[in-house]
Amino acid sequence: MLTCWISDSPCTLPANASHQVGIGAMVINDENKILVVQEATGPTKGSGNWKIPTGVVSQGEDVNEAAEREVKEETGVDAEFVEVLGVRQTHTAPFGKSDIFFLCLLRPKSADVVKQDTEIAAVQWMPVEEYRSQEFNARSELMKRFADIITALSKQQYTGFMPERLLMGSRGPGAFFYHNTRDINRLSAKESLPEE
Repeated sequence: MLTCWISDSPCTLPANASHQVGIGAMVINDENKILVVQEATGPTKGSGNWKIPTGVVSQGEDVNEAAEREVKEETGVDAEFVEVLGVRQTHTAPFGKSDIFFLCLLRPKSADVVKQDTEIAAVQWMPVEEYRSQEFNARSELMKRFADIITALSKQQYTGFMPERLLMGSRGPGAFFYHNTRDINRLSAKESLPEE
């Protein structure tokens, strides 16, 4: 973006977009297996590590749509977005930018895998415990936390943030607000009960 500040006062225009937005997709099936990939390119190429599908959100794309798209592109599996499990922020993205990364839970709608040849070396459904026990996950506090979330999910002891489309005044179709809708709905139902 090229700008020219005409005033003698200090320029207060933001430099440009400060963050890139990424997603990681945990797709877990009814057999308690997680969809994992090995990269043909990228930081884990040739390491033997199995990781969840990841990618960058495109301009104008919602986080939930990006998660579904990346899973389909990398693995051939159709999956339905369920919720955001967590958010990570770092300041080491390309071009001096920061990075916001949404860890998402998706439910598979198909099971057959077809790997994307340009980015992915291999795709498989892996038992959750086998995924957890990879040395790759033990070396990183972040990956260890991802593995902890998977375990809690398998025991139905973790609730993430689900998207709710809410209107923002009179502008546009509204926005997705990600929050713990289950507890809010439970609280709302409790408050609407007649007092005894």
